Parts: sequence; structure tokens; C-alpha cells
Amino acid sequence: MRIPGRWRKARTALVLTLYLLVSTLAVAQASAPEARKTLLVMGDSLSAAYGLAAEQGWVALLDKRLTGERPHWRVVNASISGETTAGGAARIDAALKEHTPALVAIELGANDGLRGLPLEHTRANLERMVTAAKQSGAQVLLIGIRIPPNYGPEYAQAFDAIYADLAREQNTALLPFLLAPVVTDRDAFLPDNLHPTAASQPKLLDHVWTVLAPLLD
Repeated sequence: MRIPGRWRKARTALVLTLYLLVSTLAVAQASAPEARKTLLVMGDSLSAAYGLAAEQGWVALLDKRLTGERPHWRVVNASISGETTAGGAARIDAALKEHTPALVAIELGANDGLRGLPLEHTRANLERMVTAAKQSGAQVLLIGIRIPPNYGPEYAQAFDAIYADLAREQNTALLPFLLAPVVTDRDAFLPDNLHPTAASQPKLLDHVWTVLAPLLD
């Protein structure tokens, strides 16, 4: 059966319209910006810029670096001064649900150690956070801290071992000691001798970056 000319023209126009529509959608998808991934930082005063302006802390500096070098990443800083591992463990589920991070950096434990809290509790709380983050689909960076031997060298050594043991067992990335670049420099700390100065924060960022950067690729 011969198709009338007007129907052939209509069919050609329809095919052309569909082709243009598909092409337009393909171009739009190809040019759409990559969805931003979230790095969630769960820490204490060392990550909350205690005693400094918020923008001076290493986490804020990290966010600034990511904007320039990894623009598809953003940082959510959920760090709280005075936070213990128990507090972090209590908050982790809500934080994961709210921010749906692709990567979680956990920097907690210093306040546990300074208070001499039971090591088994510290370890269990950190493990709870790591497990929750991994179950949500996020990668984990565990950031360790070391404490002075106020409660004896055995306590301090066992405390330090928590991070390496947990990272090995949970197969997570590990930065053994956040303050390693500045710990021997008294001038790198505020008068309380606990919290790094603003001038020390870029050094902390560079230190964290050595382990963090490969996780962002």
C-alpha cells in the first residue's frame, strides 16, 4: 500500500524530532556537573578549630583545598569540642543519614585518653563508628591520637595501639597520629599546650592529605 505524501512527511518530521530530543538529552547528560560527594569529619576540638576562627582550622582548609583540587567533593565538619568516642558513637547514625557521606574521617579518642576512660570502651565506640560508616557504603579514614603518660606508660601504649589494631581489623585507611608534624614544637600550640595554633593548621592538613588524597580518586 502506498503511503500518502503527507504521512511520509509527518513520519519524517516525527523521526527527526525524536532524534533531536535524544541528542539533546545525551548532550545535557554529558555536560551535567558531577554530583558532589561528601566527606564527613567526626572529631573533637582538634578538628573543630578550638581557640581559632572556624576558617583557620585544618578541616576548613581542607574544604578550601578540595574546592580547588577536587571540586566534586565537599566537607561537612561534624566535630565538637570536648567530644568523646561515646559521643561520636551516639551521633554517627544520625550524621550518616543526614549527610550520606562517601567518606568518613574519624578523629576521636583524645578526650577519652585525657580522662583515663576504659580502653575497651574507647575501642568499642570507635569500632561502632567504623562499622556504621562502612555499612552505609562509606569509606573510612581513622585518624589516631597519642596521649601523654599521665596514667602510666602501659595505658598510653595500649591507647595508641587501638587505632592501628582497629584499622587493620576493619581494613580502613589510617593516619596514626594527627599531631605528628607539630608535637615536638611548643610554639605550635596555644597556651593550653593541647591545641595547635592557626599557623600549625596547614601542617596538619598536609599531614592528613598524605593519606586522604588517595581516597578521593
